[in-house]
Amino acid sequence: MKKRIGSYPRVRFEGGGRGVVSQAGAVLLVETVRKSGLDQAITTALASWRKSRAVHDPGKTVLDLALAVALGGDCLADVAMLRAEPGVFRPVASDLTVSRLIDTLASAGPKALAVIRAARAEARERVWNMAKHAAPDTSRQVSVDLDGVLVLAHSKEQGATTTWKKIFGHHPLVVFVDHGSDGSGEPVTGRLRPGNAGSNTAADHITTTQLALAQLPKKYRRGRQTLIRTDSGGGTHEFIAWLAQRGRWLSYSVGMTITEQTHQAVLKVPAPAWAATVEPGGEIRDGAWVTEITGDCLKGWPKRMRLIVRKERPHPGAQLWITDADGLRLTGFATNTTDVPIAALELRHRQRARAEDRIRAARATGLRNLSLHDTAQNQIWLEIVQIALDLLAWMPMLALTGETRRWEPRLLRLRLFSAAAQIVTTARRRHLRFARHWPWTDVITDALTRLKALPSPG
Repeated sequence: MKKRIGSYPRVRFEGGGRGVVSQAGAVLLVETVRKSGLDQAITTALASWRKSRAVHDPGKTVLDLALAVALGGDCLADVAMLRAEPGVFRPVASDLTVSRLIDTLASAGPKALAVIRAARAEARERVWNMAKHAAPDTSRQVSVDLDGVLVLAHSKEQGATTTWKKIFGHHPLVVFVDHGSDGSGEPVTGRLRPGNAGSNTAADHITTTQLALAQLPKKYRRGRQTLIRTDSGGGTHEFIAWLAQRGRWLSYSVGMTITEQTHQAVLKVPAPAWAATVEPGGEIRDGAWVTEITGDCLKGWPKRMRLIVRKERPHPGAQLWITDADGLRLTGFATNTTDVPIAALELRHRQRARAEDRIRAARATGLRNLSLHDTAQNQIWLEIVQIALDLLAWMPMLALTGETRRWEPRLLRLRLFSAAAQIVTTARRRHLRFARHWPWTDVITDALTRLKALPSPG
């Protein structure tokens, strides 16, 4: 008889281990908090909400929640994973203290949100100044993408209603800065809305854009250094008129619905007027063309607005609309940029699709559901999710290189943050010793070395 050998080795186990830190790779995020100055900024911002003789600082509690969300948590109680490792995260507030703080900040409403957002903007400017070699490429135009996202509600939460997709939940507007092909992206604004909020509500787009611009350093609000991009939900007269009034400071690229009037204008465009679309490398894209529409289609819209229409062969099985022409799918967008070829403008607008990647990452970072009941509480939670996404964007900008800078949150957690280490105290200093055999130990230690070399806040 042959002795049966299992697929995995048998190990003995016990629960008395000491000196081992789980999620030790999260020290990358802790060091990012320190170098960005976010801890000082939020502590100062929330100082007025700290009660006399309180043990835990409200600013640190908010950051602890953001760190827990960045590590994969999706509710307030998940801060327990930080509480279990005081050697790395220091003492963490109890669940009751955390819950009371969220209630207090929710009661403060816009005032609490304003100071948290101001602290984020202050830290963002510092990070961008330190990361001049990284995304976003601040020497060129900064692209800011608005999009709506549906968030399911699994219970009767305040503001949760039936959405336009016939599901039950919320419909927040979120905004991300696009880091381009060499990076990921970072959130600048998240505005909670009820599930039945419209996709093309101009007032919501205007307010959200104003909040997004307030998150950018001042120099990116002048001289058309900022590009606002939206899908066709932003293609309303009111929103484009608002953008056009700021044409000296803002560029825009806004998706437009193809109307019957636009359809008829497209049918009249001669074949030589269609230009082939291009890919990022400059090569011609087969099966797609672009042109500019003028004339009656622009009546009632702001002056100097350009309407660009793209036609393409649909993929097999795609459903066409009545406004599509000659079996080709039509899409359009409006812009106020005049000194760029229309093929390049179309490529620039098409790259707005990267916002979908940012939304996917946000869903994996606390936005899968809103775990609290009141709208004010969930808006605070949404702000905490954005802080977590900020840290997940800033850490690669400051510390990672090459392909690792494009890793999404799931991959960062799997390869970097989940790494365990041994904690050793010598000469009154704590040292983390990561496992030598872990394939990404060098990535972690190199990243920490880069972070340590950055200047600390004054």
